[in-house]
This record gives sequence, C-alpha cells and structure tokens, in this order.
Amino acid sequence: MILERSMNEQFLSNTYLVADEDGGTAAMIDAGGPVGPLLQAIDARGLTLSHVLLTHHHYDHVCELGQVLARHPDAQVLAHELEEVEGRTGTLAPGDAVEVGGLRIEAIHTPGHTAGMLSFLVDGNVFTGDTLFRNSVGGVRAPGHTTFEDIRASIMDRLLELPPETRIHPGHTDPTTVADEWETNAFVRVWRGLDPEGDEPCTALGEPARLVLLGDDYDGGHKAWVRWPDGRDDIVPGSQVQRG
Repeated sequence: MILERSMNEQFLSNTYLVADEDGGTAAMIDAGGPVGPLLQAIDARGLTLSHVLLTHHHYDHVCELGQVLARHPDAQVLAHELEEVEGRTGTLAPGDAVEVGGLRIEAIHTPGHTAGMLSFLVDGNVFTGDTLFRNSVGGVRAPGHTTFEDIRASIMDRLLELPPETRIHPGHTDPTTVADEWETNAFVRVWRGLDPEGDEPCTALGEPARLVLLGDDYDGGHKAWVRWPDGRDDIVPGSQVQRG
C-alpha cells in the first residue's frame, strides 16, 4: 500500500493519500491541505483518485477540498450523513466499506469530537480524525460535538480493540500504534484503571469543576478531563482550565 501525508503548518492537521500501487487507484483522507504535494504524488505515480473520504466537517480538515475537486472532478466525496460538507457527493454508514482499487477501506463510527466522526481502517492502518492522537484524545467541545461517554467508547471499545500492531494516523501531527496508546496514553491508562483519577479543584471554561486529568495535547499544550458539580465529565482545552 502507498501512504503519503501532508500536514498543514497552521492547523497541524493531516491530509493523507492511500493507494494500492503505482498506476493504480487512490483515495484522499481529509482535505485540510496543503493538498499540492499529494496532487503531485498522484500525477507522479500515475494514480486515479476515486474517493475523498472525510473524517468530519471541521474547516481544518476540509478547507482545500475545492482544490482537489478542481483537479479530480470525478472523485466521490464521502462522509457520515451527520457531517455537512459542501462538495459531499454521498454518505458512509458505520461498517460501510469502500473499494479503492485493491484496497478495502472500512468506515468506523467514532463519535465524540463530532456526531458523525468516522475513522477509516485499511490494511493494518487506521485514520482516526480528531478522536485519538498520539498521547492524547479529542475534545468534546468543538462544533457538532457529542459527549465524553461517546469519545471514551469510540477510543476504548472501537479503536483500541484493533490489533496492537495497527498503525494509528491521527488528524493532527504524529502517527502512533494501538499498542503504544494502550500503554502510554494518560487518558487511556486512567480509563483502564492503571492510574488514579485526580480530584483537584479547578475552574474550567469559567465554571467550577474538578480536574481529573491534565494530559498532553497534539500541539504541545494540554487537554483536560474535568468533572462538573453535577457529575458529568468533559474533555476541554487545557488552556481553558485554571488550577486551584
């Protein structure tokens, strides 16, 4: 399998190109750009772009879709039905598979960061959008989000149930593996019961809360798991949490 990545320097968001072989068929996963290097790779390898598969609708993952379609107007643009994206030509339901030449790409529904978030599994690789990152997890405060319970289930019951050697290609920054995240991701370790929950008073998004975990985020900052006075849990940007 051919796999190439382009990362947007502003958003740190990844766009991926996967293909079966030189001269074969390709799919792009997300379109946050810069798509230029991937379009050049399509030409250089003699590929036919049959699909653009979108993990979710946020701007940093779709903002260069128009450039892709200007060059490849016949490509199908697919996303979950809950993700409204200009240029979408069809939808994918959980468990649907797309045939891209000799590749079979399966859609896994991983809600939390957005209601219709999809991860894509192909040939021992999973593209996780903004659900699971290297040493971090997605937040549930972005436009179209659902709940803490959803993102926890998406990570623990779907993504980390994949074989340990599965390569994880997140929507932002660096790749990792299922095995690595199972052992070292701070959020996962607490969910597994290996490390204790915190209970430090804090202010989150301007409201009183308890800080369960201040973990890493993909951009070098922090992601916070907080608990509100009514017992609800939340994943919020670490920059929006004041300790003490």
